[in-house]
Amino acid sequence: MDFASTSEPPFEKAYQTLFTDKQESIKSPLFNQVLEDGDVDDDNKKCELPLIDISRLNDYNKEGCLECKREIIRASKEWGFFQVVNHGISREVLEKTREEQVKLFRQPFERKTKEIICSRLDVKKKMMMRSGSITNSINNSSEGSCSSNNEMDMKKPIFGDDIYRWGTPTATSLDHFSWSEAFHIPLSSYDDDVASHPKFEVLRFIMEEFAMKVSSLADRIAEILAESLGHGPEFFKENCLPNTCYLRLNRYPPCPFRSQVFGLMPHTDSDFLTVLYQDHVGGLQLVKNGSWITVKPNPDALVINIGDLFQVWSNDVYKSVEHRVIANRQVERYSVAYFYCPSYDTVIRSCAEPPIYRDFSFKEYREQVQEDVVTVGYKVGLLRFLQ
Repeated sequence: MDFASTSEPPFEKAYQTLFTDKQESIKSPLFNQVLEDGDVDDDNKKCELPLIDISRLNDYNKEGCLECKREIIRASKEWGFFQVVNHGISREVLEKTREEQVKLFRQPFERKTKEIICSRLDVKKKMMMRSGSITNSINNSSEGSCSSNNEMDMKKPIFGDDIYRWGTPTATSLDHFSWSEAFHIPLSSYDDDVASHPKFEVLRFIMEEFAMKVSSLADRIAEILAESLGHGPEFFKENCLPNTCYLRLNRYPPCPFRSQVFGLMPHTDSDFLTVLYQDHVGGLQLVKNGSWITVKPNPDALVINIGDLFQVWSNDVYKSVEHRVIANRQVERYSVAYFYCPSYDTVIRSCAEPPIYRDFSFKEYREQVQEDVVTVGYKVGLLRFLQ
């Protein structure tokens, strides 16, 4: 088959050596607790994350607001993960998000790897707009669909390099391989004269709407968690700006080697907070009390988890929890993740004494993670930065 004429990444062809040696990987203890397909799909064997109605943060009832904050703090300490509902993003926007993602990822593989097919999101500018304006643009737009056949649209040079990613180039075994593809999109502002991409105009609108909402949500949650430690929100307001954060559009294709590889290998997030919207398929697992548990998807909820930087800043009060995505043999899975990050030169230091971790810049942390992935095959993370 000519992979250039299909949308699927050529995982087996490109990583032939890994799959040839797969029998050795099958014995890895990483897979001891990987569930069979029937278990992952069995709702009785899925765990409900703490579910928090964050509309109470705007409640005139002061006790309701305080209780909501307590639930966020408790879940961040005990789980490192929780779900929020009534978050201000309509079901229409969430459903449209998945619909447009499907169109994007179904573009031919060659176009995804060699041609530019997205436009940079100007979230900073959109944050100053009224929240309904982008949704109205979506509703009124009859263009911008991925069904356009205008080949010239695909040639517009809007994005930089390294936006589309698939597989795991640094993997030396299937233990360190992820059967997934993603668009990693920096939310940097761009000049007004940068052309938007007509083929994906609806996707651009919907991502701006999503990013604007979750950016405000992340700000609010960071403020609550900082307040519980006796600090104000100034650090996050000064360092975690819309143009320092990222969106990642994820797709997990059906995987014929489901018992040998992950959809996304076990990891923690290298940010302060992650806000995730996942579809109904499921597959997200996290560590709780030393065991892997499967998270039951909730189509109305956003999943929020603590990242490495918040663990350091809180001096281990809040924990960045290891998580992964299990591959599925039969169906594809989609998600959108928002990473609440500081600028590269921001210094991360514990807000309590004595500090567990030494001071470091976000740039230093990212570079160390990348170096470890290349040299040892996986992210070592915060263990490198202990005092």
